[in-house]
Amino acid sequence: MRKTFVAHLCASAALVGVLVSTHQASAAVQSGKASWYAMTTITASGERANPNAMVAAHRSLPFGTCVNVKNMRNGRSVVVRINDRGPFIKGRVIDLSRVAATRLGFKQAGTAPVRIQTIGRKGC
Repeated sequence: MRKTFVAHLCASAALVGVLVSTHQASAAVQSGKASWYAMTTITASGERANPNAMVAAHRSLPFGTCVNVKNMRNGRSVVVRINDRGPFIKGRVIDLSRVAATRLGFKQAGTAPVRIQTIGRKGC
């Protein structure tokens, strides 16, 4: 009976581990609208904003986090580093620098549906 209990306990622990790792992986992906901005003042992280750098603003990701941003309309992707806070408009998940929006192909439109996936702090 003890062996059965231990086996059941181990199986339960493994299942919890799978559920936790699945939840963490899904938490690293977001979908919504992206916009862009060409600010040249100081960002929330304290560095000078550079519209020609591959950077972005996100409401909650830690500064220095690298994310892959994919334009869902045309399939183009870029990697940017989070260095600012925003966007503060409902439905938008990320504000990109001008150059990042240009590379994604939505600078003229102003916004685009995107999927963002966290890479980590050393991916860009």
